[in-house]
Amino acid sequence: MNVLVLLGIILFLLMTVIGGKKGARSFFALFLNFVVVLLAVLFMNDPSLNPIVITVIACTIISCINLFYINEINIKTKTAFVSTLITIVILLVFIVVITEQAMIQGFGEEEIEELGIFSLYIGIDFVKLATAVIIMSTIGAITDAAIAISSPMYEAFYHHPHISRKDLFKFGMSIGRDILGTSANTLFFAFFGSYLALLIWFKDLSYSIGEIVNSKIFSAEMITIFCASTGVTLIIPITAWISALYFVKIRDKKAPQP
Repeated sequence: MNVLVLLGIILFLLMTVIGGKKGARSFFALFLNFVVVLLAVLFMNDPSLNPIVITVIACTIISCINLFYINEINIKTKTAFVSTLITIVILLVFIVVITEQAMIQGFGEEEIEELGIFSLYIGIDFVKLATAVIIMSTIGAITDAAIAISSPMYEAFYHHPHISRKDLFKFGMSIGRDILGTSANTLFFAFFGSYLALLIWFKDLSYSIGEIVNSKIFSAEMITIFCASTGVTLIIPITAWISALYFVKIRDKKAPQP
């Protein structure tokens, strides 16, 4: 049996046993998200299409899969979805500016030897492509943080229906502060762990610390980490505010009029 198939079966069984029906949906969501990313990459090869627009559409679909398919359509996932879209738009403007100013688009000098036989005149804007890569790298962490805040806020609202909007917002911010540190560290090790081979390569090239820090490849990776962490940080107050506003608004509508 193929090793990938065996690992897939083990993962499916564990997610189903531990997570039940939701765990099984989470497993199939991995493949759905992979298909979305693959289609986005294929469309990005068309020079007439804007990579940023494709990325926003792909991130919207991925958010729907991660929130509505896994957790079903309810008040918690709706607020998390709206918060995710708002955060993506804000983060998109921020990342475009950062990418242009830092000039991390394209390839580093370490990669020129491998790309020497290929033509770089492919009609694709590398600034937009770099922005698309960073946005795509952050969507999973953003949706995860959004539902992690919206869900306990709804539970607090459900058990304390007379809680004020201000107190509910403070509750959401308190939860956000607790998950912020772990989420930022998760992003750091997830991105940086994949580049351990790059650090070994830098060592073989006898790069100094200054040369490593100033190399385009390293800078691009660190900027991706910082932008992803910024997105996770922004989603906390946005989700807390939207959830508190929406939950209390629904309660007020259901309250009997004098």
